[in-house]
Amino acid sequence: MPRRNFSTAAPWEPIVGYSRAVRVDNLIFVTGTTALDGAGNVVARGDAAGQTRRILEIIDGVLRRAGATMRDVVRTRIFVTDIARWEEVGRVHGEVFRDIRPATTMVEVSRLIHPDMLVEIEADAVVEG
Repeated sequence: MPRRNFSTAAPWEPIVGYSRAVRVDNLIFVTGTTALDGAGNVVARGDAAGQTRRILEIIDGVLRRAGATMRDVVRTRIFVTDIARWEEVGRVHGEVFRDIRPATTMVEVSRLIHPDMLVEIEADAVVEG
């Protein structure tokens, strides 16, 4: 089974030595993704829903590059810096995954790699056929 790596503009990818997504056979694993623009700057500062929206756009984009769609997502993991804001994040996640309903976990972490980041999301997908 050949392995394919997919990268994005995140400045930490080459430093830490990771890929935005890895596809092996029909499995795709999307690494923890945060709300960055094309230049690697945090977007939607202070806006957990806005960051979640941007994160899911990034995940959608890398899944498409890897030959999948959001409908193929079977699991997400959501990391938030303030669990009291779970509903802001959850509502945006629900807009995208309402009919897909992947297994999902949301946990509070003390902080993320940049102080303006409020949310980080991982996703696993299985491509049929």
